[in-house]
Order: sequence, then C-alpha cells, then structure tokens
Amino acid sequence: MKSWKKTLAVVCVGAMTLALAGCGADNSKKVSDGGKVKIEYWHVASESFGGTTVKELVADFNKTHPNIEVVEKYNPDMYKGLTQNLQAAMASGKNPDVVQMGWSYLNYAAENLKYTDIPTMINEKVPADKDFLQKNYLPNVLALAQTDEGKQIGIPYSISVPVLYYNPEVFEKAGLDPNNPPKTWAEVKNAAKQIKEKTGIMGFFMQEYADNWAQQALIESNGGKMLKKENGKTKAAFDTPEAADAYQLLADMVKDGSGLHATNEEGFQAYLSGKLGMVCTTIGKRANFEKSAKFKVMVAPFPVFDGKPLQVPAGGNFLMVFSKDDAKQKAAWEFIKYLESPAALAKWSTGTGYLPPRKDVEQDPNGFKKMIEENKNIQAALSTMPNLVKWASFPGANGLQAEQLLIDVRDVILSGKQTAAEALHTTAEKINSLL
Repeated sequence: MKSWKKTLAVVCVGAMTLALAGCGADNSKKVSDGGKVKIEYWHVASESFGGTTVKELVADFNKTHPNIEVVEKYNPDMYKGLTQNLQAAMASGKNPDVVQMGWSYLNYAAENLKYTDIPTMINEKVPADKDFLQKNYLPNVLALAQTDEGKQIGIPYSISVPVLYYNPEVFEKAGLDPNNPPKTWAEVKNAAKQIKEKTGIMGFFMQEYADNWAQQALIESNGGKMLKKENGKTKAAFDTPEAADAYQLLADMVKDGSGLHATNEEGFQAYLSGKLGMVCTTIGKRANFEKSAKFKVMVAPFPVFDGKPLQVPAGGNFLMVFSKDDAKQKAAWEFIKYLESPAALAKWSTGTGYLPPRKDVEQDPNGFKKMIEENKNIQAALSTMPNLVKWASFPGANGLQAEQLLIDVRDVILSGKQTAAEALHTTAEKINSLL
C-alpha cells in the first residue's frame, strides 16, 4: 500500500489535472467580556457527522488559548445551507470568522463573497508564519483551494471520497458473499434485488444531501460530465445518454422496490439498524457508522460501470476567513493553525473518516498512519484516490440557483415523475439560461 504522503499527492494531482479548465458574531467588537478575542467558527458537522469532534477541538483550543474564545455554530443543509446563511449574515453587517466551505462552492465563494485573503493576512499580521502554507502542504494540495486564476482563497481541511458501505450479515442472509462485495453498478443492482427478494430488507440507498456530489460520481463514472467550457463560458454537460443512464439506474432500483428514496436520516438509520443492505455515501461517515451500527461495518470502493474508468469527485471542505479587524484575524489564524496541526487533524480524521491534507500527518506512528494500517475501510477509500476529479462548482451570481435546480431534479427522477433523460434535459436548459 502506498504511503499516505504519496497517495495524497496522487489525489491532488488527479483532482487538479482532471478539473474542469442564526447570524454571525458582530465583527465591530474586537473582544468579548473578560478581554478575550471572540470569534465564530461555522461548520456543517452534525452530531452524527463529526459534531462531537468539533466540540472537542473547540474546547481544547479554548483551554489552551486563554486569550481567545471560539464559538462553534452548526449550519444544517450542508454547504448550501451554510453558504446561504453566510450571505444573509454578511448582508446584515455580521459574519463569522472561520468557515468550512465545500469544494463545490469554491468558484461561487471567490466571485460572490467578501472574504479575507489569507496569504496577505499572514504576511501582514503574522509574518512569522509567512512560510506556513508552503512548508506544510504539497503545492497541488494547496491548489485545491485556489481559483482557476491561482488565487488562494482558503486552506484545504477535509478530503473525502464516496464509498459503498454494506452489512455483511444482510449479505449472508441474502446468499451474497460479504468478502466479495459488488464492484460494478450492475452488481449493485443485482445484489439490491437479491437482498430484497431473499430477506425483505431494502437493498440500496445513495445519500441525498443538499448537493450533487455522489450523483456526480455516478454520472462521470459512466462517461458523463457535469459541466463543460464553451467559448470560455461554463455550461451544463449532463444532458447526455451517459448521464441519464447512470441516474436512471438509481430510479429503476427505487421503482422495483430494491432501492430507497428517502432523507439521509431515514436512509442512514435504516442501514445502522440492519434494515438496509448497502448505502453509498462519504467515507467521512465512517467513524459514526462504525460506532453506531449493530453489526460490523464493511466498506467497498465506489463501484464502476463495466469497461469505464472510475471518476469520483473530491469531497469535504476548505477553511476560509471572514474576519474584518486585526484582533479577530489574528485569532482566526491561530485557530486555523490549531485545526491544521497534526494532532488536531488526526483527531478530526478519527472522529469522522475524513482524510487529512497536511503532508506531515502520516509521519505520526500513533496517528493517521496507524489508522490506515489497521482499518480496512480506510484502505478501501484510499484505493479510489487516483481516480479523483474536481467537485463541479457552478460559477457566477446564479451559482446557488443552478446547484439547487440540479438538487431538485433528483427528486423528480427518483420519484418517477419523469425519466432521467427528460428531467436532466429540462434542467440543463434552465441552468444554461442562468449561467
């Protein structure tokens, strides 16, 4: 098995090579009661998705930094919800200080949000750390949080890939081999049908977060594309037979009763309680699943389509700063340095399943290196890293609306209201008119 350092290099080279060419704290107040600099940290980590680890990290930072108080704020509805809340807060003159921004919102954030330029902030406010980024990250890792023009708008924090979780006990009851999980989507479909017929248990569920990450992996692994460039402009590219066939596979499973179309809470709980055979979602759910399931959680790499190369978008997030004054910017940077420290990253990876971006984390024999060697589920996720592509990011002022249209069409397709081909064609036309 490749070292994590080499694997991560492959991840990011692949990603960049294949890439498409409540309210916040009042920043007018520098300090809170007691003389501490108070800053807000916005994230998308629910209680079952790293929220407990966020609280532990914030508590540890506050304990070891008596002059700074970090207040963490969970934002529901994933990165779409966070971005909408962030815009509303900034419009009212209030904003958080450190924010987890999803990779798919990189272009939108760069073009539409008044963020703090981190390299400039470091050089001007904390010159002692002027080499921090270059010293601690591979250049192609840093590039994941750069715009097409090479502007560094944030710092990489969490990296994930979609994987196939399955229940070995359900597999055995259905006459399937837990040691030989589905490798192709045809095998997933057949296994889901067999599970339903033999056990009465639902066979398969693909995550339905307020994004198109897992669906992008499905479409692009079948030879489709989410976005394309024409005459320098970004356009929808998913109005194709390849994209429609991939999406229709999910709809067909729902239609024949072997696939589940539900909320994430319902789907994940069904899996954890032994009432679902397979669930396709992020490796970032690994820790919660392993802790909560009533059986041994097993993971297989994201399935492929026969004869076609695997294409999985890099998931996760990067950290952005929105502080306005000097005191808060310095405090925000101290907090980011803490979050990006090897010890904190190892704790974050342990508590979630995310893969760390910093190049020295793998050198700690008691940290992530040991986890990789001992956990086969992590190994399954790492095996897909050479196949990473960039998470499609809608640009422009209407980027959020375009993303929402593609989220909405998922329900249209999976509920059988329209075929995937019809629904994707209509949605592509709407998105192209917006972009």
